[in-house]
Amino acid sequence: MTQTIAPHAPATTTGGVAFRVRALLLLLLAVAGAVLAGATPASAHAALTGSTPQQGAVVNQAPTQVSLTFSERVALSDGSVRVLDPKGKRVDTGKAVDLGGTTYGVKLHSGLPDGTFTVTYQVVSADSHPVSGAFTFSIGAPSQTSVALSDPAVGGGVVGALYGIGRYVSYAGFILLVGGAAFVLTCWKRGAGVRPVQRLVVSGWLALTGATLALLLLRGSYVGSGKVGDIFDLTLLGQVLQTKAGAALVSRLLLLAAGALFIAVLFGAYARRDEAHTSDEAEATDKGALSGEGEREVSDEGDADADADADVDVERKDLAFGLAIGGTVVAAGLAASWAMAEHASTGIQPGLAMPVDVLHLLAVAVWLGGLSTLLVALFRAPAEAQIEAATVRRFSRVAFGSVTVLAATGIYQSWRQVGSWSALTGTSYGQLLLVKVGLVAVLVGIGWTSRRWTAQLFEAPEAEAMVTAGATAGATAYAGQRTKQPTKVPANSRNSSSKDSTSGSSTSGGSTSGNPRRAAQLARQQAAVATARQKRLRDADPARAGLRRSVLAEAGIAVVLLAVTTVLTSTEPGRTEEAAQQSTTSSSQRSGSLSLKLPFDTGGEDGKGTAEVTLDPARVGGNEMHVFVKRPNGKAFDVPEVKVAFTLEAKKIGPLPVTPDRIATGHWSAIGVQIPMAGDWEIAVTVRTSDIDQTTVTKNAKIG
Repeated sequence: MTQTIAPHAPATTTGGVAFRVRALLLLLLAVAGAVLAGATPASAHAALTGSTPQQGAVVNQAPTQVSLTFSERVALSDGSVRVLDPKGKRVDTGKAVDLGGTTYGVKLHSGLPDGTFTVTYQVVSADSHPVSGAFTFSIGAPSQTSVALSDPAVGGGVVGALYGIGRYVSYAGFILLVGGAAFVLTCWKRGAGVRPVQRLVVSGWLALTGATLALLLLRGSYVGSGKVGDIFDLTLLGQVLQTKAGAALVSRLLLLAAGALFIAVLFGAYARRDEAHTSDEAEATDKGALSGEGEREVSDEGDADADADADVDVERKDLAFGLAIGGTVVAAGLAASWAMAEHASTGIQPGLAMPVDVLHLLAVAVWLGGLSTLLVALFRAPAEAQIEAATVRRFSRVAFGSVTVLAATGIYQSWRQVGSWSALTGTSYGQLLLVKVGLVAVLVGIGWTSRRWTAQLFEAPEAEAMVTAGATAGATAYAGQRTKQPTKVPANSRNSSSKDSTSGSSTSGGSTSGNPRRAAQLARQQAAVATARQKRLRDADPARAGLRRSVLAEAGIAVVLLAVTTVLTSTEPGRTEEAAQQSTTSSSQRSGSLSLKLPFDTGGEDGKGTAEVTLDPARVGGNEMHVFVKRPNGKAFDVPEVKVAFTLEAKKIGPLPVTPDRIATGHWSAIGVQIPMAGDWEIAVTVRTSDIDQTTVTKNAKIG
């Protein structure tokens, strides 16, 4: 006897099913919103690793150009790199140029005055994500500047949020489209004719197509101004089509057109052939039963139909093979549209990373998409299309293979994107990756529980037989009545028909053969009774209810996993982030600011506090100095006078006095503090707290 799994919810009414589905959808929206809202506005995948002049540097002569070096190649456009003078006026000559490798430069006008200049950049990394930032350098000596170093809107705001949602929807659509179709072809061929499954796969296609079109429109504003009004700018759209990311999105749309044809064949010709094959099998079974009861003349007709059935079976297998090949090509192409434009296309070993990424995406789709289809089949499939326990076992094997591929490709991708244990635990990418690994582990654990429930289903053949018999009886009664056509009864035979009907009514409870409407109503009642009986038997089976609960839990975890994966793909890889941190630290060590805290006590009443001295960039030449005087409780200390002196004992230089200007309560500043030579300088700070109370405190520091 075929072992089956009931398709409906274990609830007492269909309201329980609707509640669970709505809860899962709300979970999807909540997780997507929370994760996308917590994402940084512009996740830079290419980091600025160096520049000439260096950040914060003070140069004696005006440079002829400014160059920037990134951790990977970037795409430039007009205005990608701008250099602004202290008044905010552009002093560069125009578009930045490629200087070779990952270094880019922009020429400067001649005759630049002394002061602090601001360099801003806004580029697109090789993996299609926007990168922006700014830094300053000074000519001669630092000065006040009117340029505000605020965070650019690129990659953030409303457009950034919409772009993130579009990415999430596109991944979800890909998983439902590819995974649902794979589940039908490899595990449940009868599912091609089940409406809920058809709606699931078609919804995946629609979601992926709509999200791709939206991403194509949003792309120009996402990597540019970040303004909502630029979404429908056709000029920006034309520029996007000339980029690698734009080409990938257009290729995805073309592949989706082929995917539409695949869906039409799968749910059209293939589904009809499978239904015909199933009907022929049932008819052959009935004919065999009749032959066994003495109706030998039917066997000849059955033999005549066998050859035709064989031909139909060959056509069905050929069509399934063609769909499998075509579907694999389309699915691999869709996965490649991500691999060729994002993380896998840049960094180390891109030639190997891209096909590995394609395999990774396909494994995810087959696993999670098949899981979603199984969930729909368990809860929404009609009684006449119950999913078999053998189907669940086949999917379990397919899912195990997918998880194996997922683990192997994931380990390689993790090594490639993270590179070290410190990056795994100390960067945002590494921490998100650990969360993803944990979610996968939870999914595998719940999947193991599902396998146990499936195994228990095979241990209850009597219950399965009763459920199958009930479902088959109701389905056959209703389907038979739908296909039955009313016939005209000759006048001379109406009396005999009436007699037959009367005799039949003694067993059926009323005359039906002469009333097709009444017969149809009776058939529907019989189907409803059979379905209710099936539900009672199903609800009494703990293995079947346990399987539904575990699959529902798997789907909920999968929703969270997809959200984390979406954010992970838009987060700067750990290897890049760590390299940028090391570069910044090294640059800071070479030309970073100096900060010293010197506790003091003038001896008078209210004479204790701390003087914090900062020197930027703490190198030979002009520097900017700030002194912050604070009370022991950390509040600003309004003292009458502060003086600073620099002495280099090794070279007998100094003391070099500096009298800073009072900027605010407890804040003193001086611009253009000249340090003539590198060395171990003694910094002496004199603080006066009253007319007669003052003290001098000293500390040594390396400058230059």
